[in-house]
Amino acid sequence: MQFTTHHAGRQVRRLATHASLAAIALAGLMPVAAQAQTEEPQAEAARDDIIVTGSRIRRDGFEAPTPVTVVSQEELQNQSPSNNIADIVNQLPALAGSTRPANSRLNLSSGQAGINALNLRNLGETRTLVLLNGRRSVGSTITGLVDVNTIPQALVKSVEIVTGGASAAYGSDAVAGVANFILDNKYTGLKISGDTGITTYGDGFNYSFSAAGGMSFAGGRGHILLSGEVAHRDGIFEVDRPWNQTGYVRIQDPNWTTNSTTPQFLIRRQVGAANSTPGGLITGSSGGVANRLRGIYFGDGGSINQFVYGGLTFPSPTGSAAPTLTQGGSWQVNDSGRRIGLDPEDDRYGLFGRLSFEVSDGVELFAEASYNKQKVFFNAGPNLATGITLQANNAFLINTLGAAQLAGINTVTLATTAADLPFRAVDNRREVQRYLIGAEGKFEAFGRTATWDIYGQYGRAKMREQLRNIMHVNRMNQATNAVFALAGNPGGYAVGSIQCAINVDADAANNDPNCRPLNRLGIGVADPAAINYVLGSPYRDEVAEQYVAGGNLTLTPFTTWAGDVSISTGAEWRKEKISGFVPAEFQPIINANGTTTNRWSVGNYLPTNGDYSVKEAYLETVVPLGFGLEFNGAVRATDYSTAGYVTTWKAGATWQPIEDIRVRITRSRDIRAPNLNELYQAGAANSDSVRNPAYNPADPSKGPATFGYSATVTGNTALKPEKADSWNIGAVVTPRFIPGFAFSADYFRIDLKDAIDTLSAQEIINRCYEGIQAFCDAITDDPARSAPGQPYKLFRSQPFNFASKLVRGIDFDASYRVPLDQLFGGGKGVFTLRGVATRYIDNITDTGVAGVVPLNTVGVNGGQYSTPKWIFRASASYDDESFSATVVGRGVSSGKYAANGIECQTGCPLSTTQFPTYDDNHVKGTFYVDLNIAQKVNMWDKGEGQFFINVTNLFNKSALLLPETGLAANSTFSDLLGRSFRVGFRIQMR
Repeated sequence: MQFTTHHAGRQVRRLATHASLAAIALAGLMPVAAQAQTEEPQAEAARDDIIVTGSRIRRDGFEAPTPVTVVSQEELQNQSPSNNIADIVNQLPALAGSTRPANSRLNLSSGQAGINALNLRNLGETRTLVLLNGRRSVGSTITGLVDVNTIPQALVKSVEIVTGGASAAYGSDAVAGVANFILDNKYTGLKISGDTGITTYGDGFNYSFSAAGGMSFAGGRGHILLSGEVAHRDGIFEVDRPWNQTGYVRIQDPNWTTNSTTPQFLIRRQVGAANSTPGGLITGSSGGVANRLRGIYFGDGGSINQFVYGGLTFPSPTGSAAPTLTQGGSWQVNDSGRRIGLDPEDDRYGLFGRLSFEVSDGVELFAEASYNKQKVFFNAGPNLATGITLQANNAFLINTLGAAQLAGINTVTLATTAADLPFRAVDNRREVQRYLIGAEGKFEAFGRTATWDIYGQYGRAKMREQLRNIMHVNRMNQATNAVFALAGNPGGYAVGSIQCAINVDADAANNDPNCRPLNRLGIGVADPAAINYVLGSPYRDEVAEQYVAGGNLTLTPFTTWAGDVSISTGAEWRKEKISGFVPAEFQPIINANGTTTNRWSVGNYLPTNGDYSVKEAYLETVVPLGFGLEFNGAVRATDYSTAGYVTTWKAGATWQPIEDIRVRITRSRDIRAPNLNELYQAGAANSDSVRNPAYNPADPSKGPATFGYSATVTGNTALKPEKADSWNIGAVVTPRFIPGFAFSADYFRIDLKDAIDTLSAQEIINRCYEGIQAFCDAITDDPARSAPGQPYKLFRSQPFNFASKLVRGIDFDASYRVPLDQLFGGGKGVFTLRGVATRYIDNITDTGVAGVVPLNTVGVNGGQYSTPKWIFRASASYDDESFSATVVGRGVSSGKYAANGIECQTGCPLSTTQFPTYDDNHVKGTFYVDLNIAQKVNMWDKGEGQFFINVTNLFNKSALLLPETGLAANSTFSDLLGRSFRVGFRIQMR
């Protein structure tokens, strides 16, 4: 295993004199920090070609004051848990909260399901700038997120990550930092690789194959580079892992009131949903004795069963509101948490080509083209529904329960996880293209070598965001309302046959000849024709385009007594555009008052159209000041067609008082401009349920314990750029008396103002409950989907520059790399130890809403946007000419479940929506061990091969459990699949 870092050339040569393969200090705030290359002449020469992402200026012996981590190609190969570069990069502690297929799989209406997007410091993926060879890459979503899947994996030479603001050097979005994927543009030869894998449970089968070749022509003046890859992963469409069968759930104490001094929420095992079953559960009935039929549920063939409520049930089964959770009893009958996908089916194809030609000494023309296609298919869970109202004359209800059982009943309320209906599916497809032409070269200026480059780039992402098997709200209501046809019905249907009520009532105008009655009372009872009638596949087509033109010049205009002064300057023009299309039948209905009525249970897409452009120019300089001190400063002027003008800057310095110690500091002002989605989103809707903060079991007028809802978010063209003030302060220690040892520590602070954000549906209803009228105005009831006593809520929201965020922490890195002959006096191998960790101190969000206390998510393991207090990774590796082995340990510390939760048993403060009380607010941490073994084979004079075996989660440790229904695990920091095996080969011919 090899890592690369940036240190002075004299430092490299000094360490080489100790005959050490020393690891020079990590140049980064990052977890899997960079180690030194093998100290051979060719390795040192290769270091000259590295682009230090934290700076536009390249110079021998310069180390940027902003920490930079470089993950080498060999490390990517030997430690990656899968066939995707993102999976190893995402293990870096600084990349807390990155989007992966595991945690993006339920983003049904956003189009993000299945992508790999990087998220530095858990500030959000849109605040991390992703580059390819130092230039902006093409986004794969309307939010501009770059999917790492589109990077040509076979040609990646290294990944450089800057863990501090870099907007002055590279432009907008680099608030949390930069990830730069460096390709081997001059690769010569042919390399082929392939691998396949499977989990210990016999699922998750996957394979990948890639080939890359490069050759020079015209006497070495020209170079051509080609690569292609194909990758497939079987989907895992059920969560059948043991950790998801424990019923580890948060349940509200049914005896709790707003004046209680005991905890509102209890963490228990063997808790399950009590508000629905696979074949339907009666949650309430009207007429006669209220709720007399509650608890009846339907099984195979419409069989009648009685739901057994356990000893702890919320709410009480004898109250006016139907129970939502129960401990014990029939807690396992509802299986919706298992009938959901664990991993998406993924098919990826990629092609990349590059052609360069040196037209004259010091001038080279180049062109690049890439095409990537991806298809993601995923089980997004059952077509569950609550609050279904059946009239007493419903034919299926009469046939199943009998007329006697229904005596005195007016209506029955049903809830179901719909085992007869196929699961809701995500079926997203993306085609991402990128074309670039440019020129670069060198010339003599002021007696020194100057470098320049110009380029133009066009990128295009064609996206189809499609859902399968989605309920059409109106058709579902019509098919559910099934009655016996009576004599004289307008449609002439046979008397006594079961028909849709609209087709046999007195109103001929509401007939739908396609309607087929749907039996929702049981398993295996639904008519396939009725299923086809009520389900559909909404989709949205979008095309995002990016136009970029830019140029850069770096030169050394003069020299002082302390050394060369370097200057880099450049300019860039960029245009981002989005155009969308949604068939009318898949769009929500726009009402006269501006509200929307959803046609579909989820989806309800609207087309987004808009564009913006930006012009910017920058100036950067490096000035040696002597006595080991070096200054790096930059300023950038940026003008957005929508958001206006903004200036960014940075000022940093490094100081090396002695060879063993280097100190660095950077202060910067960085920005993120609103993206196309935030500006022009026509209205994206998501559906779920929220807890009713006003719920009172003794007062039915307060409403049910939970509300079903649909939330619509629209864009805001008045948005301004976010602004961040960042500090990075650290030190690197490479003691001469311990050759091969290095240690670094870096403190970071990012203070983000005018952050673009929206409030969630739960936050909106909580603020309304607290009496803030503006939030109450954003909530209405949807009569089409509401049932008696069970209103369905509609939420409206819009992004604004109203929030602020503060992120602080410290990165640590310690490494020791030494040849075995130094340890034991023999042997040819190299032994390496490395431990990297980030201690997060703050990740505070202040919404700016009066009366709402800022929330710190550090030390919280309760969800995608949480930030564990410690994220760590350690590795031990052995490497020689024919064999290598690496063991990796990684994980997060234990923490809270809810950031705002107060843990207590008795004498609790009053529980509120902002500070709820829990009897247990603790969540365990995780620790996983991975193993990689590779055998190298010399196959011929100019070729070599390698066979490898990789085992991820060697001891098959469980996921990080959360007390929740559904998927009871943290999908961001957990290994959800369990032990996984991967075997493969790599062949290289020079």
